[in-house]
Amino acid sequence: MLQFLGHIGSFPIRSYSILFVLACILGIGVTVTLAKLQKKHQLAEHLLNLAVPMFIGAIVGSRFWQVFLFDWGYYSKNPGEIIAIWHGGLSIQGGIVGAVLVSIWYVRKHKISFWELADLCAPGLILGQSIGRDANLMNGDAFGDPTGGNWGILYPAGTNARDTFGDQPLYPAEVWEGQMDVIIFAIVMMLLQKKLNRGYLFLITNVLYNIGRFLLEMLRGDTPKYMLGWTTAQWTSVSMIVICIAAGFYLHFKQASVKDSTAI
Repeated sequence: MLQFLGHIGSFPIRSYSILFVLACILGIGVTVTLAKLQKKHQLAEHLLNLAVPMFIGAIVGSRFWQVFLFDWGYYSKNPGEIIAIWHGGLSIQGGIVGAVLVSIWYVRKHKISFWELADLCAPGLILGQSIGRDANLMNGDAFGDPTGGNWGILYPAGTNARDTFGDQPLYPAEVWEGQMDVIIFAIVMMLLQKKLNRGYLFLITNVLYNIGRFLLEMLRGDTPKYMLGWTTAQWTSVSMIVICIAAGFYLHFKQASVKDSTAI
């Protein structure tokens, strides 16, 4: 792992930043490509117009989640670090919330289907997340607990992981999550061949991710635990799963009622 790729003068080029931007570019590229393959050219144009606002919304949402929900104990004592996203600390769960809120504003303004747009974004979203975990690995954050044995990742000096646990090997939590995201991406791509109800692909993607995230959080060593011994990410995961299941039932009955009224 390598935190810095080099310097331009005195300005450091961080691996985290490069991989994060790459994740966003590839995620958008996959989404726009799928829209064009499905001959949804108008949506492809909207996606390109929406890319920058969604990116900003995702950054703000992910940082808000990290600072105020995940690690307020640290940031309340170090307020100067709140805007230092280049040091790590972006929550994918908060990022999704931020991006969704921006997209809701956009689709209402332009009168297009939110759920159709969300389905198109699902594969690129989870692919971008998998690359984002590579950024965490390179930066030495989002790390696991000590394995208690002679195996695991031994992070270099200067990383948050090394500062927290010293010379102890840690669970490769972020690596496993990145691999999990690739598996979910493959599942989502296969589900694209199915005739699912509108919105289901996005909801399934979020349910699968949050189930995996809940389980992998048991190995994380960088977040405090609260009620029931769960981390903020676990509580967020459970909330997201419940919301997605409720939204799935809503879409099911809504589309069923539309079909019935059409038949009549």
